[in-house]
Amino acid sequence: MNKVILLNKRPVGKPALSDFKFTLDAIPVPLNGEILLKTIYVSVDPYLRGRMNDSKSYIPSFEIGKPLQSGMIAEVIDSTHSDFKKGDFVSGILEWKEYQISNGKGLKKVDQNISSLSSYLGILGMTGLTAYLGLIEIGAPKSGETIVVSGAAGAVGSIVGQIGKILGCNVVGITGTDEKAQLLKSKFNFDYAVNYKTTKDLNKAIHDACPKGVDIYFDNVGGEISDAVLANINKYARLPLCGTISHYNDTKIPLGPRIQPILLTKSAMMKGFIVGDFSAKFPETINQLAHWLRDGKLTYTETIVYGFENIPQAFLDLFEGKNQGKMIVKI
Repeated sequence: MNKVILLNKRPVGKPALSDFKFTLDAIPVPLNGEILLKTIYVSVDPYLRGRMNDSKSYIPSFEIGKPLQSGMIAEVIDSTHSDFKKGDFVSGILEWKEYQISNGKGLKKVDQNISSLSSYLGILGMTGLTAYLGLIEIGAPKSGETIVVSGAAGAVGSIVGQIGKILGCNVVGITGTDEKAQLLKSKFNFDYAVNYKTTKDLNKAIHDACPKGVDIYFDNVGGEISDAVLANINKYARLPLCGTISHYNDTKIPLGPRIQPILLTKSAMMKGFIVGDFSAKFPETINQLAHWLRDGKLTYTETIVYGFENIPQAFLDLFEGKNQGKMIVKI
């Protein structure tokens, strides 16, 4: 039988396991022009929380009683499609099923001889694209500038920091444990790391870590962390807004500092983005990331959870900060 995970109900506030439902279907058989896929790796990402709401956004909401979807690596088990053969590995946005049928649309072949299969969900996939394009296209870093990254030990943040160092910037990461802070410096080459959970005065801690001020703030978190960084930005600062995980489970709009005076007086630019905004640059970006990866200038870490039945819990663990780097479920 084929295991499937459905959206059982829309969460209010923080999601719970009861918001998901497991069911069984028959393993499908591909018809002409179709392929049968077996799930190998599943990416769980914070943005999926927004798709669980019934609200208008840049991507359609999940439907109650229907399978959830995310980035996956799958193996072609059977094929009647001319472009795919048995044994191929592919990446794409697929449903949370152990086996599923595809017509091939939106799938990209991946080569495990070039890099590990899981890396195509991370540094050579949407994660790497988000980090590079958000930093380069909006942050526009210049050698000698200071970059601050929130959620710095996460999948995107850890790559942003490394790219910043490659480009000659000073990089400061904000994270939630001493272990992650040490990881940022020892593995990802950050110059400085701040543990926001143990720091009594975050504003001062950022000021001390960035004596020349903040030129670029790559924001993955929002909330009070971002308030503290904004208080330290330089004139003409650039602020790529990638995510606001601190607000994803809010049931009402939080009240915070009014940022307009800061942006105005600093002539600063804050710009939200969705990585698809830069889709025309995906091929050249992947080539650049792969080049740096081969040369040893980039590295990555993954938190691997095992078992199809653990996909929902792995997703929930993102909001507890239990991941280092990319959170992936191996089936």
